[in-house]
Amino acid sequence: MVNSNADSAMGILFPNSYDSLVPELVAERLMASIPFASRYRMVDFMLSSMVNSGIDNVSLIVKKNYHSLMDHLGSGREWDLTRKKGGLNIIPPFAQKTVNVYNGRVEAIASIIDYLKRQSEKYVIMADTNIAVNFDFGALLQQHIDSGADVTIAYTKEEIPADLVNIDITKKDLYYTLDIDDSGRVTNIVVNNKDSGEKNVSMNIYVISRQLLIDQVEEAYVSGRTYFERDIIAPKLDTLNVRGYQHTGYYARIVSINSYFKENMKMLNAENVEGLFAPNPIYTKIRDDNPTRYMNGVHVKNVMAADGCIIEGEVENSILFRGVKVGKGAKVRNCVLMQDTVIETGAHVEYAITDKNVHISAYKELKGTDSYPVFVEKRRNV
Repeated sequence: MVNSNADSAMGILFPNSYDSLVPELVAERLMASIPFASRYRMVDFMLSSMVNSGIDNVSLIVKKNYHSLMDHLGSGREWDLTRKKGGLNIIPPFAQKTVNVYNGRVEAIASIIDYLKRQSEKYVIMADTNIAVNFDFGALLQQHIDSGADVTIAYTKEEIPADLVNIDITKKDLYYTLDIDDSGRVTNIVVNNKDSGEKNVSMNIYVISRQLLIDQVEEAYVSGRTYFERDIIAPKLDTLNVRGYQHTGYYARIVSINSYFKENMKMLNAENVEGLFAPNPIYTKIRDDNPTRYMNGVHVKNVMAADGCIIEGEVENSILFRGVKVGKGAKVRNCVLMQDTVIETGAHVEYAITDKNVHISAYKELKGTDSYPVFVEKRRNV
């Protein structure tokens, strides 16, 4: 998967994008550090995909609630990004005089423009972290170079997710669909499209030359423009050669608490797990723990369980993160239980999402539905 051109590209990730769509999950964290698939965080997928493609200079421009992300990523050792040159670079607000709390990508990139000017890579690959995917950035970069494009945008062909169609525009979260001609050129970018039917939905993954990015952001910033896609790319489709790159592999797009629940539950399907994890390894922070222990007499069916769990009761159709404990006589069905959740003796939990360190007391009953799972916030005792 490593591309010969990969050393000519650097990566920029935006860990706070779409935070407002999952307020329950980002009270004390950001989108990038939301747990997913029993032992990973959302950032692991884009970051691992970049590393697997040979990109070893990656910056994350964070906005707020970034302490959990910094704790998770550390020095970048698990991703082989502990380097003297390049490597992992986490940029919090006010880290330097020019880095402030930003609204859109233009302001975020403008805050590190001097840093960008000092880099040596020819291309910049930008991405958000609300999509779990095993992405081939090498193939994307190769197509970008071969086509002679100024900008290449990765997209999926799908019906627009209902949670995106119903997005609250007052929260200033934008999504984009692309009109693409037979040659692969993007002819129109529609903001917050509400039309039905299959569309080319942007993954918010972009390739652009570093110098062109610097020039466009400097021009846009002084004019008070905010969004890279809406305010830079869309108005210049006649003068910039903007092309699409279709991703056809597996992916999970998190745009609401319901989509978070459903995308996690899809991990109980072996074909989906294969699609997300088989092409190339996904790296994450290591937590040394014992293998999950299943005590005598337990009933477990269709479960993804990380290490460190202790199961003494019944668990069906559920995702268990590290250190989850299910007591004797407890019943857990159709749940996503995050790290160190404790379900005590005799409790009955169904269609629920528990954040980290939640404690469900003995013989309590907690039930949601498939379309409206119950969410229990971090460190709450029920």
